[in-house]
Amino acid sequence: METELQVYLNGEYVPKSKATVSVFDHGVLYGDGVFEGIRAYSGSVFQLDPHVDRLFASANYIQLKIPLDKDKITRVILETLRRNKLKDAYIRVVVTRGIGDLGVNPESCREPTIFVIAEPVSGALGPKEPKVVRVIISSVRRDSVDATTHEVKSLNYLNSILARLEAANAGADDAIMLDSRGFVSEGTVTNVFAVIDGVVYTPRTSSAILHGITRARIIRLCRELGLKVVEREITPFELVSANEVFMVGTKSEILAVGSVNGRLIKTGRAGTTTKLLLQEFTKLVTRKEEGTPIYAEESLEV
Repeated sequence: METELQVYLNGEYVPKSKATVSVFDHGVLYGDGVFEGIRAYSGSVFQLDPHVDRLFASANYIQLKIPLDKDKITRVILETLRRNKLKDAYIRVVVTRGIGDLGVNPESCREPTIFVIAEPVSGALGPKEPKVVRVIISSVRRDSVDATTHEVKSLNYLNSILARLEAANAGADDAIMLDSRGFVSEGTVTNVFAVIDGVVYTPRTSSAILHGITRARIIRLCRELGLKVVEREITPFELVSANEVFMVGTKSEILAVGSVNGRLIKTGRAGTTTKLLLQEFTKLVTRKEEGTPIYAEESLEV
């Protein structure tokens, strides 16, 4: 009989089937909470510290006090992986405002809810061809930085969901969203890059994007490989006319964009820069200096 996955929930490790959240939790009622998606490769958690830092930054912005400090959160993540005997996994860390009443006022929430889920995924173990996706430019605009900014990795993803539904209705795999000014922002769950005349461009953070952990590492990887990277506004015309377009994210890794709104990006296949970056990315995710080992220390219950 297959062993049921264990989930960390408010100080306990419980079977997946018993990991439940109250219907009065403001994370359920109002999307009032923050989360992180993290990857483990070959027994090491990739970029764990930056993910934990971003979780706390998001929580601080919405004035949500996380009941564990950064060290304890890290220990919980590692312990969840150990209890499930995982080496290659996708990890979801969620902190909500907690149980309250049916009013929107968060003061009714007495204590935050926190849970950590880890599920097995296949690892990135060597060079492979990037997956090619078809995207549309969505009519749904990214929420602006002075509204429900996507610089906060919150539980409110309705903006992305509406864009993804629009893409599905158009027969596409995903959508790229524009900011309130009409410049390229990001994908529904990914950051966007465009290669134009040998230069790698990506929207700057003023274009209402998430400060992506994978985005930051790809920018650094490009520079390590001698590629010029520029963060600036990108117009829809520049996107469609680019030599290559690719999207990056923790779970997605690196995706090549074959077409935008039915218009091929050059040949419609992954370009040389995208292929190179994926090849090098699959090497670096298992480097000792890039991750936190899961099994290097004894089990520590938290």
